[in-house]
Parts: sequence; structure tokens; C-alpha cells
Amino acid sequence: MHLPSELGAFIRASLVHRVQGRREKSPTQVRRRRIVVTITLLLGAAGLGAALDVAPGEPLFYVASLGVAAIWTIGAFASGPLSRGRSWTREGKPGGRAVVQGLILGGSLLAVFFLGAMVVGQVDFLRGPVDDLLEHAHFGNIAIVAAVTAISGIGEELFFRGAVFAAMPRRWEIIGSALIYTLSTVLSGVPLLSFAALCLGLLTGAQRRVTGGVLGPIVSHLTWSLGMLFLLPSALSIGDLLW
Repeated sequence: MHLPSELGAFIRASLVHRVQGRREKSPTQVRRRRIVVTITLLLGAAGLGAALDVAPGEPLFYVASLGVAAIWTIGAFASGPLSRGRSWTREGKPGGRAVVQGLILGGSLLAVFFLGAMVVGQVDFLRGPVDDLLEHAHFGNIAIVAAVTAISGIGEELFFRGAVFAAMPRRWEIIGSALIYTLSTVLSGVPLLSFAALCLGLLTGAQRRVTGGVLGPIVSHLTWSLGMLFLLPSALSIGDLLW
């Protein structure tokens, strides 16, 4: 096995080659999806900002976070049909449901962010907002926080890689949906969260383009977000020791 060639083949099959055709939609369908997406985006962004303003440890944080996830999910399904999609082999033949690819891609992004957190965590104006965000996990029940994180991730992917992606002009599908996803996090006041949203949005957007559905992006998102929930404190601590 030649590792570089195998890695290149995996990247092309999972992130580059658009194998599945795109269904044409009527102008009425596109207009409806864009109206629903706009309304949902405004409600969801405001809800996210409000949820992160809740004091750590308050039960209201969980309720507010689940409310935001509900907004994303309802908006996604109200905008139009969504597909699970499927993975593709290096030969362009149908594969499975993109679960394995999602695990690998999400885990790879997690590794990059783990290493980056050890360095970026030493920058005070970036570290402070991250510590404030992590307090929700420190002062709350970690099992509940993990469940809320997972539900929120699913809702975000259904909306941003489902509804928003489908509402974008074809040439702007990936970058447009990623930028809108990033903008939805600005009210959080956590610069690194917005940066993470951009990186995750570009990765899952490329998956969505290749697989034609949301399942692969959901798996990548959950792998990354749950991994960061449990590993980010360790990355910051290691960085403190090293630097």
C-alpha cells in the first residue's frame, strides 16, 4: 500500500468528485426554500446568542440550546426535502452511507484543532471566551451537555448542509453555506467558535457536495464537536504546560 496515493484517493472520493447528479428545482421551490432559510437563520442566530448568555450551570442553558436545535431542524424540513446521501468509491461507484468517511474526516479535523488549541490557547483575548464557553460543561452534567451538543450538531447540519446548501446557487454551495454558518455564530462573541464554524462548514460542505446528502456531514460534525467537548480542556492544559 502506497500511503500518499491512498490518502489522495480518499480525499478525492470523499471531498472532491461530485458523482451524484443534482435534481433541478422549479423557481417556486427555490424561492420558498430561500424564504424559509432566511427566517430560520434570523431566529436561530438570535436564539444561539441568547443561549450563550445564560450563566453556566443554569438549566435554562440546556432548554435554550435545544430550542435553537429545534429551530434549525424545523426550518430544515420546512424548506423542502432532504437526502441522506451516500459515499462513493474511488472508481465513482456507489458505496455506503458515508458514515466511515464522516468518522475519518471529523476525526482528522479534531486532531488539527487539538494541536491548534495548544498554541492558540496561550493568546489571552482568544482564550478568555473559550474558557467562558467551557464553563457550561464544567458546571453542568457532562452527559447532558454531550447529549445537547449532539442534538445541536444534528440540527445544524440538517439546516446548513441541508436547507442552506440547497438554497444556494450552485457555484456558491460550499463557500456560501459555510459563510452563513459562520455568521450565525458571531453573536456568541467567541472568535474561535466562528473560526471553527468556518473550517467545519467548508469540510462538511464539500462532503455534502460529493455525497448529495446530510448523513456524512452529520457524522463528521458529531465526531468533531463531541471530541472537542471532551478533549479541548486537555489540549489547553497541555498547551499551558508546554508554553
